[in-house]
Amino acid sequence: MDFLGKIKQHRREEERLKWEGTFAEYLELLKERPEIAQSAHSRVYNMIKSAGVSEEDDKKHYHFFDQEIFGLEDAIERLVEEYFHPAAKRLDVRKRILLLMGPVSGGKSTIVTMLKRGLEAYSKTDEGAIYAIKGCPMHEDPLHLVPHHLRDAFYEEYGIKIEGNLSPLNTMRLEQEYDGCIENVLVERIFLSEDKRVGIGTFSPSDPKSQDIADLTGSIDFSTIAEFGSESDPRAYRFDGELNKANRGMMEFQEMLKCDEKFLWHLLSLTQEGNFKAGRFALISADELIVAHTNESEYRSFISNKKNEALHSRIIVMPIPYNLQVSDEERIYEKMIKESDMDVHIAPHALRTAAIFSVLTRLKESESRGIDLVKKMRLYDGENVEGFNNADLHELKTEYQDEGMSGIDPRYVINRISSAIIKKDVPSINALDILRSIKEGLDQHASISKEDKERYLNFISLARQEYDELAKKEVQKAFVYSFEESAKTLMDNYLDNVEAFCNKNKMTDPITGEELDPDEKLMRSIEEQIGISENAKKAFREEILIRISAYARKGKRFDYQSHERLREAIQKKLFADLKDVVKITTSTKTPDETQLKRINEVIARLVDDYGYNTTSANELLKYVGSLLNR
Repeated sequence: MDFLGKIKQHRREEERLKWEGTFAEYLELLKERPEIAQSAHSRVYNMIKSAGVSEEDDKKHYHFFDQEIFGLEDAIERLVEEYFHPAAKRLDVRKRILLLMGPVSGGKSTIVTMLKRGLEAYSKTDEGAIYAIKGCPMHEDPLHLVPHHLRDAFYEEYGIKIEGNLSPLNTMRLEQEYDGCIENVLVERIFLSEDKRVGIGTFSPSDPKSQDIADLTGSIDFSTIAEFGSESDPRAYRFDGELNKANRGMMEFQEMLKCDEKFLWHLLSLTQEGNFKAGRFALISADELIVAHTNESEYRSFISNKKNEALHSRIIVMPIPYNLQVSDEERIYEKMIKESDMDVHIAPHALRTAAIFSVLTRLKESESRGIDLVKKMRLYDGENVEGFNNADLHELKTEYQDEGMSGIDPRYVINRISSAIIKKDVPSINALDILRSIKEGLDQHASISKEDKERYLNFISLARQEYDELAKKEVQKAFVYSFEESAKTLMDNYLDNVEAFCNKNKMTDPITGEELDPDEKLMRSIEEQIGISENAKKAFREEILIRISAYARKGKRFDYQSHERLREAIQKKLFADLKDVVKITTSTKTPDETQLKRINEVIARLVDDYGYNTTSANELLKYVGSLLNR
């Protein structure tokens, strides 16, 4: 379908979704689908749930945030389970302002934007449908038309609780336009839209001297006073403040803690009682989620002021720290680069190396577990670290409440990647280019203290060491012809010898047929690659045999990928055997024909199989050659 065709289809779909009828007809809809009368908080919670929820190890993963938020599963779970879920059940937290607190570029604004965009889309689904009194500037809930003395009877019949009072404007319209007959009041389906100011509002403070409270609560339309005769006539009032327009949905309060006090007092009544004061009218009911975001220093300053105690008690704070998982940090950079116009090849492992540096700056040294930051980083990223298990991981994650609330932010790293691209002016950048740019940028970063700068320089060195290992492994794999086959052959040979050793059997020479003892030299040459000592070799071999038996019982085949440490040992052994070849072929200025052919084969394999281009593959080979020649 062409683009114009898609526009026409979208228009037809919007027309199909529209609905208009009387209040009596709306009640018939309610009987069939009582969920359309849900509260704003309930709608947000159900919207998040509708995208899917998976559970593993007693942890819930909400897929609504998958496309934009990486590495914040714990924070998201807490946000949904401690705020949105109980608020949807009408528990007291719904009477609190949701304040997302965390460091800059940590994902707070992204979460809020996702909620807003999500609500817009959800209001166009059957599950998220919203109905309002037609012609109401606040998109008021039609159930406010039900008189208070009949609401208990309504609950008995429909099972729906009604909260809130009919607004002054609709009270007048009910009498003047409908002669008090609520069953005739027109109701329409509405669709939330921030751009059209329907159910989604955004308030951003400006100069306290010039900002008007009308931005929040609406204002008198003086041009209509002559027509209607009084400022207290609701028809002379513009119900166009952000609190008015955000009714039935949510309002983002940007930089809330920087706001003048008079703006914040309006939130006290709205959060606790579900209403606010506007003009010369009775309190106006509003059903909306108020979400704000701030950084830690502003929040500490806010709560230290005694005058803010009343508002502070009506705020529920949700910490949103930086991501602490290298793999997810890499995904953050990939996402940010895709959103830009960067047209350059970024070599494999370059973004991962930058992510290693960033995550190291955010971690805190463990005082109880005796684990260095690199091992802690690997453990957080889901890697197996010898001597540590899931219980240790849980203890590490709960050791500090504020881990991840400081460190290098993703935007800084992206800025340095951009700088590296511009500075190098070539079609490819690698990990070393990015680390060099990050290092140069520390001198220009005014907010980094001298002490932090020294720490960060050390983290750059650690990230470089991690990259060195990744680079050597990459070349190691590329240099081994038919690597998987070579690895499989070596592993099968090792396993045959291990099985004979553990069962105290002899091996049979495939050529001569004579019986031989297991090849101890071969087994040790592989085990030593991963630090298995002479004393520990028997236990390691028995562990391998047990793993093979376990796989066999489940009808699964034990292969090269089945044991992480054994796979690492096989890779290192193969590379150790080829190390001299690598050194010669990468360091010779005038390689002979055989060497040149091998180099070209390796470059082709790096390009075809591992995501490099010719430039980055050549750079990788030269770099690894220099490492091996040290």
